[in-house]
Amino acid sequence: MTGSPENSLRIENIVASAKITDSLDLPQIASSIKDAEYNKKRFPGVVIRMQDPKIAALVFGSGKVVLTGAKSVENLTRGLNILGELLRNLGIEITNELSYKVQNIVTSADLGAGINLNKIAVGFNLERIEYEPEQFPGLVYRLDDPKVVVLLFGSGKLIITGGKVQEDAQRAVLKIVDDLKGLGLL
Repeated sequence: MTGSPENSLRIENIVASAKITDSLDLPQIASSIKDAEYNKKRFPGVVIRMQDPKIAALVFGSGKVVLTGAKSVENLTRGLNILGELLRNLGIEITNELSYKVQNIVTSADLGAGINLNKIAVGFNLERIEYEPEQFPGLVYRLDDPKVVVLLFGSGKLIITGGKVQEDAQRAVLKIVDDLKGLGLL
């Protein structure tokens, strides 16, 4: 095992939202920005995919934007600023100080050892878990503090979703390690 589970934490995706202006002309944006996708029958916004950082921006007529795919807060900030610049270059008034609100951080972690999900399902608080191996190979564990959902897999791999700050995932992993050790399952 390479270090402790909390050191194996890796951000897989950050989803954030921003309000960048009061309204946007989506057909104009779609036809002016290279590789922008707009098919209003399939999706009500323009999709702009950036390569560096690798982020997708979903741009809506209301002036709202959803950014997804970022692997760090720094990339999220860079992506939003790049989007702002693209739109300013089209003559659209976008405030200079763009800010976003993180909606969800998806993080992966590794306990470093296989775990017995059947025993965990019996040992953990039943109101907080879902485990139906014939439907999904992982155990779903809902925490209240931090308010996240953790998917545990028999391989010892974890996915933590629903976090708003990076520390949420760290706290969740520490709690799970603690719970598993308390039950003698790790």
